[in-house]
Amino acid sequence: METGEKVTITVETTVHAPVEKVWEHWTEPHHITNWSFASDEWHAPIAENDLRVGGRFFTRMEAKDGSFGFDFGGIYDEIRIYEFISYTLGDGRKVAISFISQENDTKVIEDFEAEATNSIEMQQAGWQAFLDNFKKYCELSK
Repeated sequence: METGEKVTITVETTVHAPVEKVWEHWTEPHHITNWSFASDEWHAPIAENDLRVGGRFFTRMEAKDGSFGFDFGGIYDEIRIYEFISYTLGDGRKVAISFISQENDTKVIEDFEAEATNSIEMQQAGWQAFLDNFKKYCELSK
């Protein structure tokens, strides 16, 4: 995928919860550690979040069997509470997340710049799995 042209991928879901709850579960570290992984074979033992423009966030993701792990983090570019977050990842790629209140539901739309190593389909499936895990966690938690 070495074209020099940036490809933006979009994933989305509708969470059956009000936007205030969705925002809290998306941004608070004690919630992030409960959903920020793509499958049950993984977990996120550490999450840190300084939710302000210029603030940093960091999540450690690891396979539960200890076979692999990686850090995910970046710096916030823009924040509009209950509406929008954008950030730049450590590798320079941009991500934008919109939170759209729809009565007692919240539509979450995440746009991210693709990386050059994995296929577009694989990246989209991976990020969608995270989003689906977030939806499940948010809807089941109190």
